[in-house]
Amino acid sequence: MRSNALGLSRFGWSIKKALGSAVRRNRIRRRLREILRLHLQEIAPGWDIVIHPRSSVATADFLALTRELLKLLPSTASAEKLAK
Repeated sequence: MRSNALGLSRFGWSIKKALGSAVRRNRIRRRLREILRLHLQEIAPGWDIVIHPRSSVATADFLALTRELLKLLPSTASAEKLAK
């Protein structure tokens, strides 16, 4: 993560070919993209974030994966606490 001085957060993926076939890598991308889409309001703006997933993302329980990813990302709640 790195601060970007913009009013929004930007996301990128780095998914190695070693994680499997194109189908498997696309499944990982789709799962991550859906988590971010559903929880975009909870993620603090102003960050450039690159996600480098492990192979377990393709088969992990979606709810557990969501919890783990949101723990790693800066939240709007923590940003509001720092602003006060």
